[in-house]
Amino acid sequence: MIHSTEEEILKQCAKMCKNTLMETLDISFCEVGKDYLVAKMPVTPRVHQPDGVLHGGAMVALAESVGSAASHIFLDTKKFYIRGLEISANHVKSIKEGYVYARAEIVHQGRTTQLWDIKLRSEEGNLISVVKLTTIALSKVK
Repeated sequence: MIHSTEEEILKQCAKMCKNTLMETLDISFCEVGKDYLVAKMPVTPRVHQPDGVLHGGAMVALAESVGSAASHIFLDTKKFYIRGLEISANHVKSIKEGYVYARAEIVHQGRTTQLWDIKLRSEEGNLISVVKLTTIALSKVK
């Protein structure tokens, strides 16, 4: 997908979501740039904690989804499998409704590992969570 247009990339990302957790959580990809990818998820009771705010696990699922999809976009997936190695999240603000947006930006792109900085924000731009994701590219050729 490296040389595709923005529209083609977003269509491919939407296709990847079929019959997955991303479809279950209603995650959709909405923006792509030279070194970033953005996805959004609606904040509804389906992704709430019992006290009515967005569940931290749903935020981490959104972050890993956008980071992993970004790895697929920016790496040659004909030669490599992409897998998550580690994820850590710091939740800084609650949100009860609307949409939460996750923007994944590459911090380090090595030969085998990639480090992603993922910020989750509300529609108003409030910082909700800061996530670090490390992915690995495993050769398909043995």
